[in-house]
Amino acid sequence: MADYLVEDTVKCSECGSRSLNRDETRGEVVCEDCGLVLEDNVIDQGAEWRVFSPEQGDQRARTGAPMTVMLHDKGLSTDIDWQNKDYSGKAISSRYRSQFYRMRKWQKRSRVSNATERNLAMALAELDRMASRLDLPKSIREAAAVNYKKAVEARLIRGRSIEGVAAASLYAACRQCNNPRTLDEIGEASRTGRKEIGRTYRFMVRELKMKIPPTKPEDYIPRFCSGLHLDAEVQSKAYELIAAAQEKELTSGRGPTGIAASIIYIASVLCGKRRTQREVAEVAGVTEVTIRNRYKELIQNLNIELEI
Repeated sequence: MADYLVEDTVKCSECGSRSLNRDETRGEVVCEDCGLVLEDNVIDQGAEWRVFSPEQGDQRARTGAPMTVMLHDKGLSTDIDWQNKDYSGKAISSRYRSQFYRMRKWQKRSRVSNATERNLAMALAELDRMASRLDLPKSIREAAAVNYKKAVEARLIRGRSIEGVAAASLYAACRQCNNPRTLDEIGEASRTGRKEIGRTYRFMVRELKMKIPPTKPEDYIPRFCSGLHLDAEVQSKAYELIAAAQEKELTSGRGPTGIAASIIYIASVLCGKRRTQREVAEVAGVTEVTIRNRYKELIQNLNIELEI
């Protein structure tokens, strides 16, 4: 590694020179003029490197991967990569591949020591699969993993399927992170039905005393507009209409997805970028009848004139 200059306030005790270098490879502070070693066994505080590619980052990293709640052991155990390559990136000869295959298999078995860890490993893998299918961000995946681990600690898993509890944890995490998904969407991504997910979700909320705010129509606006390829103008208009509807209490007692879908339909017509009721219904996961009923109520109470 290259040497680093020491601050000018430090002087050499032998010749009084301020030309001092910190040698990171040797852990020493050396005077450039007289060669006196002022300090040895200096702790490396971790200099900041410029990294231009992931490969450079891996080569310069001094630690392993960060801890994550998406793994049952938080990623602290070692892992033998599935790629048959050595530490320098060279391919392992076919002579040793069978040996590495056996080592990889037994290493995976040794990571899971009891039934609880086995349950967590299966559930977190299922959570990651569902989140990937729904294209959910990392924050929601981690929140879902935390919810599932709380359910395991409270012994709520007994008598219930891993898939059902994992799907309920993911549904709760979506609502906690203000990125809600409907039960139908979670059900399509999971291996369980909508009724089981809803029943398990209500049970978890009651037993774990989770405080989950109710979903709002405005939470669905960005995702529905993105699915319909509508721009920011329509989104802004939809937010204005929702605010006006909430002032007149037109959204209370009605499903947020139906309200959001009908608001987007009205906003698309007002902005001259009309989408049909069928297109909006397919993206929102509601029926055309729901959109028709809601939008008639909204335009009547908000005094909106639509030219369709």
